[in-house]
Amino acid sequence: ISSGDVRLGNTVVTDLPPARRGTAMMFQSYALFPHLDLIDNVAFSLKMKGVGKEERRAKALDMLKLMQMEAYASRRPAQLSGGQQQRVALARALITDPEALLLDEPLSALDPFLKIRMRAELKKLQTSLGITFVHVTHSQEEAMALADLIVVMNDGRIEQAAHPRIVFERPATAFVARFMGDHNVISGRVTGSRDGMVVFDVPGGVTLATSGQDRETGEPIDIAIRTNHVRIGEAPAMGLGYTGIVSNVEYRGSTVKLSVNGAGIDDFTVIVDDTSFFARPVAVGDAVPIAWDAEDAIVLGRLDS
Repeated sequence: ISSGDVRLGNTVVTDLPPARRGTAMMFQSYALFPHLDLIDNVAFSLKMKGVGKEERRAKALDMLKLMQMEAYASRRPAQLSGGQQQRVALARALITDPEALLLDEPLSALDPFLKIRMRAELKKLQTSLGITFVHVTHSQEEAMALADLIVVMNDGRIEQAAHPRIVFERPATAFVARFMGDHNVISGRVTGSRDGMVVFDVPGGVTLATSGQDRETGEPIDIAIRTNHVRIGEAPAMGLGYTGIVSNVEYRGSTVKLSVNGAGIDDFTVIVDDTSFFARPVAVGDAVPIAWDAEDAIVLGRLDS
């Protein structure tokens, strides 16, 4: 780290050697030793600590049982599936009884169906062990499914740290809104206020309005609107929408995703249910009004430079 301390509970562990930090690491590649069987893979860290052979092998077998992998104890990593290798890597990380387990993209190498299954297993394991899991992922869905607390980082800075529902429903910054997905971000400059609303201009000669505190004229402003909170084909109230051009229509089964260009925004996204869409369908090239309610527009913050 470039500044500050790393703390585990109330203990500063910044300068402690790895073996004394009370943490364990599970790597993205799993990093299993190909020449060792599963018991020796799992027991390896105990061997490095000088634990006797019988004791470490017994504990390794206990960890394999926890992962439901004891039947494969004599096999080598190459004889396992991706999901089985992941369980072995978890067993090896947990055998040292860490206070916190660090997981670096642990599901990225798995196929989509196995990811979903292993996601549930990770959640169940964390609950049963009662230790902290610090799980690094670029998958928003994975973070939402697993986390009790989501920390969104950008260029080494924390932009938001909160419960998953808060991060999704009330993103703190434009980066968080875009990164979490399912939000449209509109940026402009404040021109004044009207009826308790902040009025601002966006590219394309469009004037919009949003609820919020008084803002200085000329001040930059960002708002986020959930893709499923936008209505299409409905004339907007003053400042709560605009007319754009449909650039793409994507049928997704129960929903239809529309991309609309306008107000300086390429591919403003609207998600509508399939019944509503096919009752009043639109096509690429159509000019359509889009609208949202004032309470569905979130005024975003900006981090100091």
